[in-house]
Amino acid sequence: MKTHYRTIVLSDLHLGISNAHPREVIHFLRRHTCDTLILNGDIIDGWQLAKSGKWKKKHTAFFRLIMKWLSSTETRIIYLRGNHDDFLDEVLPLEIGNFSIVRSHIHESFGKKYYVVHGDIFDSVTTQLKWIAKLGDVGYTFLLWLNRHYNRYRTRRGLPYYSLSQVVKNKVKKAVSFVTDFESTLCSVARAEKCEGVICGHIHQPANKAVDGIHYLNSGDWVETLSAVVETPDGAWKVVHYHDWLGERAEDELEEDTLAAVDSGSEEWIQELQTAQIL
Repeated sequence: MKTHYRTIVLSDLHLGISNAHPREVIHFLRRHTCDTLILNGDIIDGWQLAKSGKWKKKHTAFFRLIMKWLSSTETRIIYLRGNHDDFLDEVLPLEIGNFSIVRSHIHESFGKKYYVVHGDIFDSVTTQLKWIAKLGDVGYTFLLWLNRHYNRYRTRRGLPYYSLSQVVKNKVKKAVSFVTDFESTLCSVARAEKCEGVICGHIHQPANKAVDGIHYLNSGDWVETLSAVVETPDGAWKVVHYHDWLGERAEDELEEDTLAAVDSGSEEWIQELQTAQIL
């Protein structure tokens, strides 16, 4: 059985970098259905692809799944432009059937309005000093590389996952101040847009809380936190962490997913997933 939500919000997949997790994203989406899927920016990492990134078959498999949803379901899919996929500026706005690419979106939920935006336009570093942002991106990429090798060492010794980048963010006072200012600014914009809430991404820190009287939701990322924001059929919002969700599933779920793919009768789809090591 698949879990149904009114809305699923994903952001910051950064497809094209070695630390992306398309397999986990696909696995999560294939076990859920929704009325609206919001891809809230930085889905493709154009910055890294322009430098040293590499596009793989498993990255393509994610978009094959999105196209399958568009062709076989009534799900509305909204792709919001982020700073790492700013190449979308060339086609904004675009709407084809149930698929659209926009800068921002007003989401209505049981009489309440939510301002949905990636969030980079309210970050002076990424908008006014892009060269500094890209320099910081290099440092973050290195930190992720170091983090990956450090956690392999911890795994071999039976130790739990430890996020070096999150520790650095939480300990650097300027980073903490930036997050606070980011949240307050977005909530101020949501209020100006006559919305009761805001849904964003960009800073890779999932959240579900009240900020200055505005419901603040951040979907996190699929580089480290592997999280999503979802809206239940009765209008409640929550943050779902992939590893927590996976722990609640049966151990043989991946085998069930394989059988479901076989039962779908799409040999081309099955072959693509198997080639990408998703099945």
